[in-house]
Amino acid sequence: MLYSMYELGHLSVAPLRIAALMQSSMLRSPLNPMADSEVARTAAAASELFESVTRRYRKPAWNLPTTTVEGVDVPVTPKSVWSSPWCSLLHFERDAEALVQARGERTDPTVLLVAPMSGHYATLLRSTVEAFLPEHDVYITDWSDARMVPVLAGRFDLHDYIDHVMAMLRNLGPETHVVAVCQPGPLVLAAVSLMAEEDDPCAPVTMTFMGSPIDARLSPTVPNKLAETRDIEWFKQNMIHTVPTLYPGAFRRVYPGFLQLASFMGMNLSKHVDAHQLYFQNLVKGDGDSTEKHRLFYDEYLAVMDLSEEFYVGTLREVFQEYSIARGTFEHRGQLAKASAITKTALLTVEGENDDISGIGQTQAAYAICSNIPEHMRQDYIQPGVGHYGVFSGRRFKTEIYPRMRDFMRSHQAGAKRKPSLKLVSGQ
Repeated sequence: MLYSMYELGHLSVAPLRIAALMQSSMLRSPLNPMADSEVARTAAAASELFESVTRRYRKPAWNLPTTTVEGVDVPVTPKSVWSSPWCSLLHFERDAEALVQARGERTDPTVLLVAPMSGHYATLLRSTVEAFLPEHDVYITDWSDARMVPVLAGRFDLHDYIDHVMAMLRNLGPETHVVAVCQPGPLVLAAVSLMAEEDDPCAPVTMTFMGSPIDARLSPTVPNKLAETRDIEWFKQNMIHTVPTLYPGAFRRVYPGFLQLASFMGMNLSKHVDAHQLYFQNLVKGDGDSTEKHRLFYDEYLAVMDLSEEFYVGTLREVFQEYSIARGTFEHRGQLAKASAITKTALLTVEGENDDISGIGQTQAAYAICSNIPEHMRQDYIQPGVGHYGVFSGRRFKTEIYPRMRDFMRSHQAGAKRKPSLKLVSGQ
């Protein structure tokens, strides 16, 4: 019922949204003699603000047409190389001729970026992909919006997620580096554990966890505490709803994206209110650079996807309530996921000093769990001055975090001369 009411609300304001767009266009038209007056600018800004807060934000485009390699612009084409109803493995294919022209016949390391399946689309990692492209062969998990997956495609839970990660690693082959950003950390760790137990040749050569709740008991944040204070039945009754008939996934039970967005924004509501007030002021002033920056951020931030009920509930239970992966008790289809079996995959953890989603120590917990990874194959880095999103995007990611990830991966490539890693590094 709630989902249907939400859709009805969107449809009911559609005429007003169209009227606001028309009014803004008319007021800003060069044919309008009053266009540059303060009254016209203010009215146009109000119309644009109304349109932006009532719009339905669709999945953003990747917008990564080229990358620069050794000063040469290399065309990039995202291509799906493996898929299921729930995920596409996207390869950011760089033009072969331009690549050889730029840096010869050198082979770049293969990196699988496992994007969060926690509300936002994989495009949230656009700047992560952008940073890796010049020096790596980049792949990313492009998870499907549950409301777009027909019920006949079946269910999707934590075990299916782990199966997908293992299948993609096997598709990419040996010497792949896997990077888990936020939510997928525990599940990627389980997948690598299972592959290590089987001595799978396609187990990744390195695994990097970035702001991940490997052990959510440590430095609990607001989302962690909320998960602990309610039982599973409460979440099922209050957070799970049925997809209406407007979508291909009609009748599927999901955790809707709009509820997730409300939770995201509620954590920092005053910050978002201030941002939109500043956006309005910049629209009035005609500050195009600032307004474009605001639009780019919120076009991504406000685009959200639904999660299947079984995946959402399973994540709550296993990661945030029972901590089964951290405790070493998690079973995947009857097989215990033993992180102690990992001995050949090097481990890097990255945390943000001001992370209010995954607190300091939650990602570092991987070292205690992966007890048999040799000391020289471990490295931890804490980035000063950044919050959760700064761990994988923004200036400090590109200038301080990414170079460390690149160097760590290259130091553990087959045949590389491995140097001892630092146990703990801060941002000096």
